[in-house]
Amino acid sequence: MESIIRINNAADISVIVIYFLLVLAVGLWAMFSTNRGTVGGFFLAGRSMVWWPIGASLFASNIGSGHFVGIAGTAAAGGIAIGGFEWNALIFVVILGWIFVPIYVKAGVVTMPEYLKKRFGGKRIQVYLSVLSLILYIFTKISADIFSGAVFIQLAIGLNLYVAIVILLAITALYTITGGLAAVIYTDTLQTFIMVVGSIILTGFAFTEVGGYEAFMQKYMAAVPSNTTYGGTEVDPKCYTPRSDAFHIFRDATGDLPWPGLVFGLSIIAMWYWCTDQVIVQRCLSGKNMSHVKAGCVLCGYLKLLPMFIIVMPGMISRILYPDVVACVVPEICQRHCGTAVGCTNIAYPKLVVELMPNGLRGLMLSVMLASLMSSLTSIFNSASTLFTMDIYTKIRSRPSEKELMLAGRAFMLLLIGISIAWVPVVQSAQSGQLFDYIQSVTSYLGPPIAAVFLLGVFCKRVNEQGAFWGLIIGLLAGLGRMISEFAYGTGSCVAPSNCPFIICGIHYLYFAIILFGVTAIVILAVSFMTKPIPDVHLYRLCWSLRNSKEERIDLDADEEQDRADEKDDESVNEENQEEPGCCRKAYNWFCGLDQQKGPKLSKEEEEAMKKKLMDTSEVPLWRNIVNINGIILLTVAVFCHAYFA
Repeated sequence: MESIIRINNAADISVIVIYFLLVLAVGLWAMFSTNRGTVGGFFLAGRSMVWWPIGASLFASNIGSGHFVGIAGTAAAGGIAIGGFEWNALIFVVILGWIFVPIYVKAGVVTMPEYLKKRFGGKRIQVYLSVLSLILYIFTKISADIFSGAVFIQLAIGLNLYVAIVILLAITALYTITGGLAAVIYTDTLQTFIMVVGSIILTGFAFTEVGGYEAFMQKYMAAVPSNTTYGGTEVDPKCYTPRSDAFHIFRDATGDLPWPGLVFGLSIIAMWYWCTDQVIVQRCLSGKNMSHVKAGCVLCGYLKLLPMFIIVMPGMISRILYPDVVACVVPEICQRHCGTAVGCTNIAYPKLVVELMPNGLRGLMLSVMLASLMSSLTSIFNSASTLFTMDIYTKIRSRPSEKELMLAGRAFMLLLIGISIAWVPVVQSAQSGQLFDYIQSVTSYLGPPIAAVFLLGVFCKRVNEQGAFWGLIIGLLAGLGRMISEFAYGTGSCVAPSNCPFIICGIHYLYFAIILFGVTAIVILAVSFMTKPIPDVHLYRLCWSLRNSKEERIDLDADEEQDRADEKDDESVNEENQEEPGCCRKAYNWFCGLDQQKGPKLSKEEEEAMKKKLMDTSEVPLWRNIVNINGIILLTVAVFCHAYFA
């Protein structure tokens, strides 16, 4: 593979160094100024966040370097339809802030599996969802982000892929493992600012190079590679010529991104991702009050308008400027340019940065890519360790101390990193080298059953534990069947298609998501109606129809909770009798956020009052009206954008 060392001048290197110092400074400031020694402080930032860091963090956690590399690559290959994936989120951030978060806050939960445990009772659904979420993080988010960040570093600095990965992870792990959610949210806010400014500058350079929007539309349709013979024969033109419908979001029902799939299938995946995924919801749960949460969601929605212009279109311009590299079809040539035989669309965005940006700004753009990579990785590491600690570790150890929970969460992050690195080679070769398609297809096979359970759990109080559990199991088996067989046969490329039977790989992944969602919902409802309903006394404020009830809710496993509370009291008595730690121990405890001064013990009444405050969803009428109006404007903008590019 050709390695181009472009970033070797003082201007670029100093910009990158300043950037890293800035990130570390913000991370350290957040470590000093926030309480991270309690589970609530470390995992939920003490529920004190205001709207702008929430919105910026939602955006930064969502836009990883996988987006810059993956979306730009898919756009280079197939046109603007992939931008529909971004705009679909405008609708779902509103659904998240107005419908789902109020229910989660009233339920008083920290994690999504914990909500399901309160809603359905029993342990098996909670453990199932925690394990499945962790698997999804490893296979879609972490490994794809690590891979794409490394592709970028490899192209810019010429480092080996795996050396690049290790350097990235070392920096990221440092402040996530020590700083908790507050450090992650504040650094995300800085990253968002750098990401948006840097990519807007690059978009300006790209359009200037191409000659404006009109020229961009004409030239894209003519961007074909010069070498199209493979093994002595001419490659089928449809493998290397741009699609005739490249400038439409909605395409025919049998195309590469069929419109029914984009409208319905994508909405199912978006509901799973935006409304029930730990990484996203955790940011909203850290909000000061509901108005701040809603305003954060609206801000994220407005930011999500940008990727079409700052990622999708630059990806297409990269194909115009470097057709022989970005649009290559001959496996040997592709292998030489980017190290994968199935195609080089993944390097569309990095190539643009390395070739077009002047010194200094190139360093800024590399920082942007690292920013997007690190912000999504830190978010995922924090949320994954939250899931592991709160939902899995507490099942293995019945009486962990707060300190033990914090250490377990941090040790688990290190394990996650190891598994993710091992999965990178699979990501490299999947979905004809189009990273974003790989991410979306895996989520289409595993996400819909979770979306079905949450949707029915919130809106249909008749659904019970047996229904939810069997729906999840059957949905998982169907999804895994499709995923494993697709990876076994390989996705192939246009030149060398895979020989996977139509019944397995022929159904588009977005259609498969619709089918899987439907099957899961039917199983959940059928089993629920055949078994006993859950009495209302266990469901107050856990589903939509009972969201405003004032009665006392009796949790489905209240006895177990009581035992745990009694054990905790015994433990605190033992802790009071411990001796003072030494200097080294104190320093270590401070670094890991374990040195909490023992505060005065709260009385039962004070504890109740504090709990009430955390579960409060009331809003000041003025601010409520302002965020509601903004929510409506955002939905109108979403409809307009889809209609304009349809």
